[in-house]
Formats: sequence, structure tokens, C-alpha cells
Amino acid sequence: MLKDLCRMKNARTGRASSWDTTGGNNDAWSIPPGESRVLADIKGPGVITHIWMTQPNHYRECLLKITWDNAKQPSVLVPLGDFFCLGNGIVNSFQSALFSASTEHNDRFNAGCALNAYAPMPFRERAVVELLNESKEDHRQYFYVDYETLDEVPEDDAYFHAEFRRLNPCGRHNGIGINKEKMAWQNNYVILETKGRGHYIGCNLSVTNFHGHWWGEGDDMIWVDGYKWPPDLHGTGSEDYLNQAWGMQDNAFLRNGSSVFEHNTHGYQTSYVFHIENPVRFRKEIKVTIEHGHANDLTNEMSSVAYWYAAKPTRVKNPPTLAKRMPVLRDNQGAWLHDKKNQCPGKPCVGRPK
Repeated sequence: MLKDLCRMKNARTGRASSWDTTGGNNDAWSIPPGESRVLADIKGPGVITHIWMTQPNHYRECLLKITWDNAKQPSVLVPLGDFFCLGNGIVNSFQSALFSASTEHNDRFNAGCALNAYAPMPFRERAVVELLNESKEDHRQYFYVDYETLDEVPEDDAYFHAEFRRLNPCGRHNGIGINKEKMAWQNNYVILETKGRGHYIGCNLSVTNFHGHWWGEGDDMIWVDGYKWPPDLHGTGSEDYLNQAWGMQDNAFLRNGSSVFEHNTHGYQTSYVFHIENPVRFRKEIKVTIEHGHANDLTNEMSSVAYWYAAKPTRVKNPPTLAKRMPVLRDNQGAWLHDKKNQCPGKPCVGRPK
């Protein structure tokens, strides 16, 4: 991780930020409702080395959008909090190798929080970083986008991608307690499905635990370059894929952990795992999935952000509309407030294994 720290490089360092150009101290940008702002427009070749952002709210309402090399579609289009591994609009302090956050208001919805991303993001022609405010209020945003411009980007350096998905609720299995072959391919929760050449470097996974008991036991199943059985990578349970065991714990490590822990939030969990030393490489396509409960037997809400590098800028899946990505809340008695306008349900699981 530190191998390049002592290495001299023919590069020029730059920053785009929200500093007050009048010389005053109003160092934040205001983005009206329904509008977007370009935070950084950088001419390449270069690499984004660090993104810092802080704001008081709108973690699900605002979308971070990044487009590489004048592509027609973005390669990052993710709700602001979820991009930085904080799901459901909840803030918390945590540290990892690629993302970190710091706040005085842990485990709260919509409170001030500092967000950092350290994943290197190379580009060859141009990098455009935007923020879309889909809320009904003005959005106040402080930010840094740190970067280097280079004479050239190495030929084998790939483009960073991030994609948000959500099911609320997940579809329920037919009750036979078995999930394999095409049944698993069709019915598991999908974290990532993309074509082209690249390598998957991990995800964050958020669960709203409607059922109240353990939400895991879902095996991860990752198919590389097409369907086969068994898949190229078949795991043994949700917490196992997330590099923990016997459930998730209230900790945050460099490569895995809980950025939001459900026992502190009355049912909201966000976990992350990064494949830094063990990326999943693909030549044609990849499908990253996980069961929602053993054999897909739970109907909790699940959302995720997948992170990967691709040989070419690739269009990502559009996130659900604002109403369909907002968190499911509780009433004063602790009951979940299920609103159909908020739902983007999974299909009922169908099919039986051979």
C-alpha cells in the first residue's frame, strides 16, 4: 500500500475545492433543489488521489456522479453517503483503507460528517466530478478533489467504477430451503453485473433488518465470464464474505468491518469488504451476488455499492428514484413504516434446483 510513497514521479499536484474566492469564509457551495454542480473538471492525463466532502444532510438525496474521458454516461452514480460506505442516510465515524468518515453525531440520520475516499481514480482525457441535488431543499457542500496530472497514464491502469443497487423488500424464496444452480443465478441479491474486462475490488452492503433476528447466512456467489455451476467463487455466509464470523461485530478494519452497526441503530447495518490483495478479475463479464438469508428466505431491505476497475469507462446502472431509495423509518413505538411509494421490491424467488 505504501510502495509508491518514496518514489519520485513526474507529476503535478492540483486541487479543486469549494474555497471562497472572495477571500471570505463562506467556503461551501449551495446547490438548489433539482440542480447539479460540477465540483471538478480536470484535463488529463491524470489521477484523482483523494476526495473529501462534508455536508449537514442529504446523504441519500444527493448523487455523486463521475464521468471519465468524455464518455456519454457516468462510471460513478451513487447516493452521497452510500458512496462513502454509510448507508440509509446514517452517519458514523469509521476507518478503512479506501474510505473513512468522522462525525460528532454517530449513528444519526442527516448530521454533519466528514467523508473521505482514497481509491486511486486514473483517467486519460478528462475527469468530471458532479453532485446532483434531488432533495427539495438547498444543499450546502464543502469539498476537496485532489489530483495529479501526468505526462501519461500507464496503459494497464483501469478506470474506477461504483454502482448503487437496492431492493426493498427482497423477494422471498419458495420455502424449500435449497438454493443452487440457475435458481441461485436468478434469485440472489445482485451486487454487480457488468460486461467488459476489469477487476472487482469489493462493496458495501446495507441491511434494514425488518425481521429483528440474524439477517445473514446468505452465501456469496460470484460468476466470472458467464454462468456455470458451481460459480467461480462460492462462499459460506454473509458474515464470512464480509471477513467476519459469528455475525458482524462493532468494528471497522482496513479491509472489512461495520461502518454502521445494527445494535447501535435499532436495525440498520452497513458492512464493507475490500479485495485489495485478492481482486476478482474478469475478461468478459462478472456477476457478484449474495443470498438474502439462507436460500434467500428473508425479505429485509438490502442496498449496496459495488466498486470495480474496468478497462474502459462503462455506464453504470441508474439508482432508483429518490422516493424508492429513501430509508425505511420506524414510528415512535419502533414499528417499521412500510410505504409502497418507498418500495422497489425484488421479484418472488422462483424455480427449483435440478
